[in-house]
Amino acid sequence: MKPLNLLEYIYALEDNRFDLIYPPEIRELSERHGTPVKVARRAAEFLVREPGARVLDIGCGPGKFCIVGALATSGKFTGVEQRERLSDLARAAIEQANIPNAEIIHGNVAEINFSNFDAFYLFNPFEENLETTLKIDASVNLSGELYETYTEHVARQLAIAPLGTRVVTYCGSCEEVPLGYDCLESSLDYGLKFWEKTKNHPVGVSPQDAPATNNKWQSSSDAAFEEKL
Repeated sequence: MKPLNLLEYIYALEDNRFDLIYPPEIRELSERHGTPVKVARRAAEFLVREPGARVLDIGCGPGKFCIVGALATSGKFTGVEQRERLSDLARAAIEQANIPNAEIIHGNVAEINFSNFDAFYLFNPFEENLETTLKIDASVNLSGELYETYTEHVARQLAIAPLGTRVVTYCGSCEEVPLGYDCLESSLDYGLKFWEKTKNHPVGVSPQDAPATNNKWQSSSDAAFEEKL
């Protein structure tokens, strides 16, 4: 693992240089499974509304989003990752860079108390259960049933979160986001969506199941989104 000026790379938006903190086999996975630096920075800026905001990255892998977010904002970033190898790499990178406002939990999302957090980041964390070509390794169990279980669990936790809770989803169908969250902004090119809870609704209903009139989508143009990056 190379010692790098991570903050410099975050603002230079250089993924290939940032990824040098990881071993070669992890770098090879970065393009498909890792959040690009500029996307992570933009997402973190949306999620951290005030200093000390607590952000949970669900399925954090080797910790790239948490590292970028912690260095680019004043938030407190926690990642949960069920693969021990990836969580160990994330912890090592955070320790080496001496980042005080980032931490990694080796565990399952079902073990996490969502009430300890103010905002959430999801980079399509459960699709690996459906798409075998996206499989990272054989160290964890994968199945369609687990996809449904994890997706429903996250949706239920977000449904009981307080008003004002923010969520960013990157890629995927956003099935984890329940009714009551408005999509404030999106980019088709990046598959990035910014959500905020504005209403309380019965648990178990997702925006995809709701009438279109109940879901206030306000998509920004890709040009405007690029300016914010």
